[in-house]
Amino acid sequence: GLTMKDWCVFSTTDLQHWIEYPTPLKVADFSWDKTGRAYAAQAVNRNGKYYWYISTDGSGIGVAVSDRPEGPYKDAIGKPLLTNEDCFASTHYWTCIDPTVFIDDDEQAWLFWGNGVCYYAKLKENMIEIDGKVRKIDFEGLDFTEAPWIHKYNGKYYLSYAEGFPERIAYAMADRIEGPYEYKGILNEVAGNSDTNHQSIVEFKGQWYFIY
Repeated sequence: GLTMKDWCVFSTTDLQHWIEYPTPLKVADFSWDKTGRAYAAQAVNRNGKYYWYISTDGSGIGVAVSDRPEGPYKDAIGKPLLTNEDCFASTHYWTCIDPTVFIDDDEQAWLFWGNGVCYYAKLKENMIEIDGKVRKIDFEGLDFTEAPWIHKYNGKYYLSYAEGFPERIAYAMADRIEGPYEYKGILNEVAGNSDTNHQSIVEFKGQWYFIY
């Protein structure tokens, strides 16, 4: 089994040499968590602060904040940002996991997450409140397991995610972040050394990278 108790930060300027920083955030920093298990997370920079969206094994999605990317971070709201109650199309306890955050060109921030169902919602400008309704993504060919990720390229939105189990990484494309999305196929087959797989797609110094 896998039990992680904290989240870590590393930095690099060349993808070869790395700096490891003191542990910036622990699952114990979220007093509302009942699981003691640190799950997938993503941080983003906005308005001079760094917001780190985290998940645990059943207690929900939280958000921590820091003035620096390396932390230390603290729980920004003292309660979950999202819980299973927000996941209206799910019944299993580990559905509210795997948050990914994307700030669009118009400065609107979006949060995608989920296991079994891909949910999404707008974030308010303060980055610590949901703005409006929680909705879900659905399209022909969608076999969503977990690990959503959004990136944008040449005006198109790319939604990548883990499909099936053992997991492989699939993707879909849309002209709007809310869809409709069109299934495009497999990016990454079963890794072989793990039943799960969780990806990100990022641009660094003019080159795009697929990380899994």
